[in-house]
Amino acid sequence: MSSPSSIPTGERFPNGPFVRYMFGEGISMTGTWMQGMALGWVMTEVVAREGLGRWEGLLQAAPHLASGVVMLLLFRIGGSYADRYDKRRILQICQLAQILFALGIGILVAHGTLQAWHIILAAALLGVSSSYEMPAAAAIVPELVAKEHVGKAIAVDRAVFHATRLVGPAAAGYLVGRYGAEWAFYLNAASFVALMIALATLPRRPQGTAEEEEKRQGGAGEGFRHVRQDPPSLAMVALLATNTLFVFPVIIVLLPIYAKHDLGANAQEMGLLMLCSGAGSVLGSLLIMALPRHLRRLAITLGMVIACGALVSLSQAHQQIWAGLSLFSLAVGVSTLVGLANTIVQERSPAEIRGRVSAVTGLSFFGFLPFAAIIMGWMTDLFKLRNVLLGSAICYAVIGLIVLLTVGSKVTGEQEEGA
Repeated sequence: MSSPSSIPTGERFPNGPFVRYMFGEGISMTGTWMQGMALGWVMTEVVAREGLGRWEGLLQAAPHLASGVVMLLLFRIGGSYADRYDKRRILQICQLAQILFALGIGILVAHGTLQAWHIILAAALLGVSSSYEMPAAAAIVPELVAKEHVGKAIAVDRAVFHATRLVGPAAAGYLVGRYGAEWAFYLNAASFVALMIALATLPRRPQGTAEEEEKRQGGAGEGFRHVRQDPPSLAMVALLATNTLFVFPVIIVLLPIYAKHDLGANAQEMGLLMLCSGAGSVLGSLLIMALPRHLRRLAITLGMVIACGALVSLSQAHQQIWAGLSLFSLAVGVSTLVGLANTIVQERSPAEIRGRVSAVTGLSFFGFLPFAAIIMGWMTDLFKLRNVLLGSAICYAVIGLIVLLTVGSKVTGEQEEGA
C-alpha cells in the first residue's frame, strides 16, 4: 500500500522543490515556535494582572480548547480541500491569515491592552486557518519526492520541524526579556513570507488518471475508511492519540506554569527549557532517518519507555538542569514514536486520499489535545502539577502497553510486508 508520488521513481533525493520547501518551512516554523513560547508566557502575565491565578491552569488550556474545537468541526472539509485543490494556494492563503493574527496580537501586547479573551479568540481564528493548513502541509511533502523517498522526506520534514524548536523558543525568551513580547509576534509574521515564496516556486501536482482524479473528489469519509481498514495505520493513530492525551499537554500547555512556579524560571530560562525539548526532538527525528524498517516496532516500544521515565523524572525535578534533561529525554522518546507513526501512515496512504488521511491523523492530535489540555489544566488547579505529571506517566504507560499488545507485529505492517 505504498503511496504513489508525483515525482518519477529514481529521482535523486533531496531534489530542488523539496529543498526550497524545507528552507521556507524552517524559517516559518522558527517564527511559529517563537510566538508559541511568547504566547504562553504572556498568558501567565495576563492571568496575574487580571487576578485570575486561581484558574491559571484552565486559562492556559483555553486557547488550545478554542483552536481544537474549531479544527474538530472543520478538519473533514480541510482534508477534502487538500485532495481536491492546489495545496500550494491553500497554504499561501493560510500564511496570509496567520500574518494578520500575529500582527494583531503583537499590537495588543505592545500597547498593554491584551486580555485573556483576546488570546482565546485569536486561537479560535487560528483554528480555522489550521484546519486547512495541516492536511495540506502533511500531504504536500510526499508529493515532492519519488515514492521510494517518502519515508526519508517525512523524517527530514520532522527533523526541520523539531530543529526550529532549538532556535525559536530560546530566541523568544531573549526577545521577551530584552525587548518585549510583541517582537516575537512581529518576527513570526515576517517569517511566513519565506514559506509563501518557497510555495510559489513549487511545481503544480501532475494530473492523475481519471480514476485517481475521481477518488480525489470523494467524500471525507474515505480517510476514515482507509485508516479503519488498514491495521498498521489504525495502530499508529491510536498511539498518536495516546501521546496527545498524556504527553503533549505537558509540553505545550503546562510547561509555562511548571517553569514559572515550580522552578522559579524567568522568560529566558523558560526558553532554554524549551530548547532542551527541541534538542531531544531533533535527536529523535535524526534517529528515525537511520532506522532500519525491521527495528521500527522496537524503537516505538523504547520511545514509550523513555517518555514514561522522563515524565516521572520531571515530576520530581527541582533544579532547572534536572528539568532540562528530563524534557530532553521526554522529547527523544515522543519524537521517535510520533515520527515513526506519521511516517508509517503516510507511506501506506494512497496519494489520491492522502489529504483526508492526514486530516484523520491530525484529528488524533488536534481533536484530543484541547480536551486533554483543559482536563489536565483543571487537574493541575486541583492536585498540583507534579502529581498530574506522575499520573500522566502511569496512564500513558498502561494505555500504550495495551495498544502495543493488542496490535502485535501489525504495528508497523512487518508481517504483511514479509508476506
